[in-house]
Amino acid sequence: MSRLHARGFTIIELIVVLAVLGILASLAMPLAEVTATRKKEEELRRALWEMRDAIDAYKRAVEEGRVIPRPTTSGYPTSLTALVDGAAVGSSRGGTERIYFLRQIPRDPFYPEPAAPARAHWGLRSYASSPERPEPGDDVYDAYSKAPGKGLNGVPYREW
Repeated sequence: MSRLHARGFTIIELIVVLAVLGILASLAMPLAEVTATRKKEEELRRALWEMRDAIDAYKRAVEEGRVIPRPTTSGYPTSLTALVDGAAVGSSRGGTERIYFLRQIPRDPFYPEPAAPARAHWGLRSYASSPERPEPGDDVYDAYSKAPGKGLNGVPYREW
C-alpha cells in the first residue's frame, strides 16, 4: 500500500484561517482601547472623589473646631497642598499636633504632561467663584481636571 495522500493543510485553508484571525483581531483592538480608557476614567473619578472628600473633611473639621481656621476665611483649605501638609489641631498647645486629610495629591491620568507635579494637574475653584466659571481664589472649594477631551459618557473631563 502506498501513501499518496499527504497530511497537512492546503495553502487556501491557511489563508482562510489567517483572514479570520485578522478580522477577530481588528474587532478586539477597539474594545481594548475602550477598556483602557474606562480604566483611566475610573482612576480620574477616584482621584476627584478623594480630593473632594478631603476638602469636605477639612471644612467639617473647621466647623467642629478641631482645626484652627485662618481669620476671615470660608473655612475651606487654602490649597491642595494644605490637605497633605495637615492643619494645626485647635486644642494643641504650640500648634505641634496636626490633622492630615490626604497622603498625597493624586494625579490626573488624562493630564497631557505626566511629568508635571500632581498639583498642576488640577484646576481649583474657590468658594467665591461660580460653578459655570470656576476660578481660583483664597481657598479651595472644589477641584476639577484640566485634561482636554471628553469621557466615554460625552461629558468633558473638566466638568466631572
